[in-house]
Amino acid sequence: MEHNRRIVIKIGSSSLTNSEKLLDITRLKALATAVTELFKQGWQPILVSSGAVATGLGHLGWNRTNLTMPERQAAASVGQGLLMEKYNELFQAQGIKVGQILLTRADFADRRRYLNARNTLNVLLNSHVLPIVNENDTVTVAEIRFGDNDTLSALVAGLVEADLLILLTDIDGLYSGDPRKDPNAKLIPVVRQVDENIIKVAGDSGSTIGTGGMKTKLSAARIAARSGVRTVVASAKDPSILLGIAAGRKLGTSIEPSDHTLRSRKQWIAYGSITRGILTIDKGAVKALTERHKSLLAVGVTNIKGDFQVGSVVSIVDEQGVELAKGITNLSSDDLRLAIKDDRHGLEVINRDWLVCERSFSTCQM
Repeated sequence: MEHNRRIVIKIGSSSLTNSEKLLDITRLKALATAVTELFKQGWQPILVSSGAVATGLGHLGWNRTNLTMPERQAAASVGQGLLMEKYNELFQAQGIKVGQILLTRADFADRRRYLNARNTLNVLLNSHVLPIVNENDTVTVAEIRFGDNDTLSALVAGLVEADLLILLTDIDGLYSGDPRKDPNAKLIPVVRQVDENIIKVAGDSGSTIGTGGMKTKLSAARIAARSGVRTVVASAKDPSILLGIAAGRKLGTSIEPSDHTLRSRKQWIAYGSITRGILTIDKGAVKALTERHKSLLAVGVTNIKGDFQVGSVVSIVDEQGVELAKGITNLSSDDLRLAIKDDRHGLEVINRDWLVCERSFSTCQM
């Protein structure tokens, strides 16, 4: 089957609601029109839409301040239905069918559920249906929350092997300073690599409605970059900007893909999985992993934290506690402790093919 161009569009709560914290119907209509045009141009769009909690709060007349988790979840249950009802109405008027997908981090952490989500998305996309994705706020707790839909959208982009990720927000892109406070702040048109210097440029969220600021967008862009996806951060003020970005116009801030991308399985290990334990390794093992591109053997493991089973994802740290890698272990924590105790140091703990290095993509092959 010929590969269609895939584009993931994330829009936040503050861009979907008005001053009364109700759905901004004019903005939604413009968004539906732009996304429909992308369909006509041969794109396969996915919309990652926040707004369930904000919509529910506005409808219920509740104040966002000091919400308990059950109250937040109740607001999400009300708002998600209202949000999807409006999306369905607006896209149906344009001749586009929509499908709802609600995800938690647990759906990404479980490999089978991860693949099921990918298969569902592929069927919807190939059936000319617009998937509308959101975090499942009605059931999530802190341990399985993404925390922001920027991260979710980056993971979805990697999941479907998207060509482009667009993060729509309340400013025009990444600036050299806060443009709301610094009149000399300049828009940064291109970011080649999201490093600590770029992260420092980003400020905190300027919205009382949304959960993510520019830092979360850059963190999401870094995930997308390592999955081979270009990210553009741009203003949601006029959703027709999507068409210009898709056409290659230089709008907003473009964060370029990494030169060292991860294959699908390693994307999941690096960003989708949840670690079940921590292995501390000695200097020799550090060198073997980061310079010689070897598998991890029991001889290099100096400490084991946590209880985990065969096939679990574990974090690998050096003797200073700096995370170097994540990987899928061939041994349970009990068996690994026993192997070390019995001097079976040659046992392979994590095969190189199931290992993702985090420290340096230039020295640690994927």
